[in-house]
Amino acid sequence: MVVILRPDEVEKKYGKMFCQGFLTMVDEDNGVARIVEKCISGGPGEWDVVNRRRAGGVLSDIRIDGQTIVMDAVIGEKELRFGPVSAELGGQGLAALRVEGDRVVTTWHGIAGATVGIGACIAQSRDVIETRYPDDFKIGGAHVAHVDIVTPKTVRVIVGIDDTDTKEKGASWVTSLKMATACPIGTFLEHKIVQLNPKVPNKTTNCCSTAVSFAVREEDIPALVEFCRDFVKKESYSDGSAMAVFKGLKIPVGLSDFGWKAKSVIFTKEDAVNVAEANGVQMIAVTGTDGIIGSVAAVGCFDMGGRAAGIPEDFE
Repeated sequence: MVVILRPDEVEKKYGKMFCQGFLTMVDEDNGVARIVEKCISGGPGEWDVVNRRRAGGVLSDIRIDGQTIVMDAVIGEKELRFGPVSAELGGQGLAALRVEGDRVVTTWHGIAGATVGIGACIAQSRDVIETRYPDDFKIGGAHVAHVDIVTPKTVRVIVGIDDTDTKEKGASWVTSLKMATACPIGTFLEHKIVQLNPKVPNKTTNCCSTAVSFAVREEDIPALVEFCRDFVKKESYSDGSAMAVFKGLKIPVGLSDFGWKAKSVIFTKEDAVNVAEANGVQMIAVTGTDGIIGSVAAVGCFDMGGRAAGIPEDFE
């Protein structure tokens, strides 16, 4: 027998806990997923990262930024490796991640205090639809337990923007950040300022483009793109504003190569169009087409971390 509880029912049963967010994004074409979990404090997150990494399972990478845990996973099921440490250290791990229609089901195992994290804490997040408990589920103490946590299936969408300003007014990174924080569709994830080739003749001052990412239901992507386009059109001071839109968790090599080279090479619009068409990027002329190069490059650089903000000389 399986007991199914909604987040409010979990809170009523176990008391108010600490998970502030729990998003699941999938990229089914590449067989991968990403989970973003936000905690009220960094300490529990650090413990979770160490223990989940040790356990392995379907996780391919896990990292923490402040109070936010980012987990990359493969879609499927793998054996956990608690091993002999479990008797002394406890443990927690992600054993499976599967897609069921418009939902994602993650299977978590916990030992001792870690059962509280999966059974009472994550399960209370308002991003969760429901949690499925086995009828012998017991929390805390020396108990060993597992749960299935069900969340909406979302995808990652990156929106690159360039050429919204002039030498006298505006800044594209401000426009994109205002747009992302105002957007009522999906969940705003990250914002990037991408430094491009400062020797490009047609630029304002810094030659920076920008991009933002969202977790969004697939059926809501058209509405998201429409909101972003309308926002940029309204806020732009330029007649060359353009957007580039990419869906997925893995940026193709050809696209990232273009983004990195755009920091030192002077490309043409045709170059950007060819790269975009070859790598699944939708290009949108908002007030014009001058921003096509920078917006495509911004998407290509999005997953480069701090390298996105610099030029090659900064990292030699």
